[in-house]
Order: sequence, then C-alpha cells, then structure tokens
Amino acid sequence: MDRHLADHVELLESGAQRMYVCAFRNALTDVFLTDALTLEGTMTLQQLKDVITIAETGSFRKASEKLFMAQPSLTSAIKALEEELGIVIFSRSGKGSVLTADGAVFLPYARSVIMQYENLCEAYGKQERHRPRFAVSMQHYSFAVKAFVELMRQYDVENYELALRETRTKQVIEDVAYSRSDLGILYLSEFNEKVLTKMLADHALSFQPLIDCAAYVYLWKGHPLAGRESIALEDLLPYPCLSFEQGEDSHCYLAEEILSTNVYPRTIQCCDRATMLNLMIGLNGYTLCSGIICEELNGGDYVAVPYAEDAENPNSVMHIGYILRKSARLSSMAEEYIARLKACLGAGKT
Repeated sequence: MDRHLADHVELLESGAQRMYVCAFRNALTDVFLTDALTLEGTMTLQQLKDVITIAETGSFRKASEKLFMAQPSLTSAIKALEEELGIVIFSRSGKGSVLTADGAVFLPYARSVIMQYENLCEAYGKQERHRPRFAVSMQHYSFAVKAFVELMRQYDVENYELALRETRTKQVIEDVAYSRSDLGILYLSEFNEKVLTKMLADHALSFQPLIDCAAYVYLWKGHPLAGRESIALEDLLPYPCLSFEQGEDSHCYLAEEILSTNVYPRTIQCCDRATMLNLMIGLNGYTLCSGIICEELNGGDYVAVPYAEDAENPNSVMHIGYILRKSARLSSMAEEYIARLKACLGAGKT
C-alpha cells in the first residue's frame, strides 16, 4: 500500500470515526433539545452497530449471538450509551426488546452514521475491507424483480451484499428513509399523491417517475373473463378482488392496487405474490394493476385485460417511479439498476 492510501486507511480507523460520531452528536442535540451530549463523550461506532442489531433481531440474546459477543457485555455497552445520551433506547421485557419513542428517533441517525462510515471505507479503504451493498424495497412488481435479476447477471454476486424486498408501501418508504435500502419502487395516483408526497417529504425522500399506466385487470388465462377485450367493474362483482395486505395501521392511500376506493363486495388480502397467483387460479380471483406482465418470472398462465371505465367508475393513472433520499449519491450499481428498470418498462427509449 502506498503512503497516501495508508494515510487514508489510518484516517478511517481513527479520525473518521470521531468525525462522524461528533456530527452524529450534533444532530441528536437538535433532535432531543438537550445539552446532555458533549464532544467529550465516548460513543463509538460499535455501540451504534449494537443498537441497530438489537433493533433488527428484537432481543439482546439474539443480537449478542449475531455480534459474537457476550450478552452481559452487550447490555453494559447499551447501558453506557443510554446514560451518555440521557435517554432509554430499548424497553426490555420477557418477550424481547423494543425501541422506545426516543429509541425510534435515535435508530435512523445510527443507521445513517454507519452507512456514511462504510461509504468512506469503500471510497478510501482496501477493496477487501468492505463489500459494496445494494438493496431495493418495492411494492410487488415483477418487472422490478426482472431488472434486479438482469443487473446481477452482470456482476460477481459473491462480492456484494444484496437485498430485494417486496413489502408494504409504508415499509418501502421507511426502508429508504432509514438507509436499509438504496431505492424504493412504488406508484402515485390522483387519489394517493397528496398523502404519499407528504410522507415522502417528511422522510426527506424524492420521487422520480418511470412510467405512467392505466388500470388493468390481472387474472389467470382460465378465468371466465380472460378472453374479453376489456372488463368493467360490474363484470368483476361475482369474483373475489385480491389485494396485498398493508398492516393494521394502514389506510387506503397505501394500497398497492389502483382504484382501491371502488366498492368490491368480495375481497381477499394476502401477503405475497405466490399466494395471490394461487388464489387467481383456485378462486378465479383478480387484482387491479399496471398491466405490465413479466412472463419470464410469473409464467404464461396470466393475462392483463384493460379496465373499462364508466361514468360512476372511472379509470385512473398509475405514476410508477422510484424513491431515494434527497441527500443520497447513487452508486454505479443503483444507476445501472435504474437503467435496467427503464429498459424493462420500455421507458429507456423515451
């Protein structure tokens, strides 16, 4: 290693750690409105990693196993951090450990500091010191999975830490805001745009459009309506409407399906794509979507038929796009993924 690079590595192992911890303290001072945090404290990056791991595993025992450290040592480290900050980060019980209100505020700052430190390691450290990471959270879109698959075919996957998360709308937003994912994929519509745009702004996220789509009815080829040129709402009434569950604290603005305000007498919620596809075949169920089908992944047993609007049940437009942190600098892998998304959507030529 040359002297210039060695100096940078030494910086990462000592001064950079102090620099980011100090910046972190200043941010927390603004959040908690207290003078309890001083630059003379002893907060370390390891303590921040400890907090993140406990939050992810839900218990000190599981976290200590994952961190390869004794549980008493982990407990002492968290207690020392809580005393230094003047807050309680975790509420402990026989069922596990959960974040307190202060802990929930603390966690995204901890994630941000660790992410910035790892970015420094990637930029200036030796290649073997850090595995580049890339993660995407999304509503249930097969085209986004296809783009991810095509991206990975171009890389040596063993050299990366990857994550692809099909999840609830609120979780997509939080994953990107708290740096668990680099990008998120969701849609805006005339109905949900005001609410979701505010949620994105509250989390310092921006929305970048990819493609606009009208509503389609998605069902299996053996469905009695599959051969229609278009399908109206009244045609769908005898069949169950399938949707992805959004959680107990959700509302209709978070629905993944377009036209979620229509009245559907028969509804079934599910949590994953495979179950929904099975229900389409087993119960002649259907869902409302963008009409973008990926036969390569879902198979050729399903079709998307245009939704036929009427005066009482108009169509709507899905503005599908990706979200990212406003302050984020996209990695080359993230930029390549976005390019492949556009190619899969046919938007790369526009």
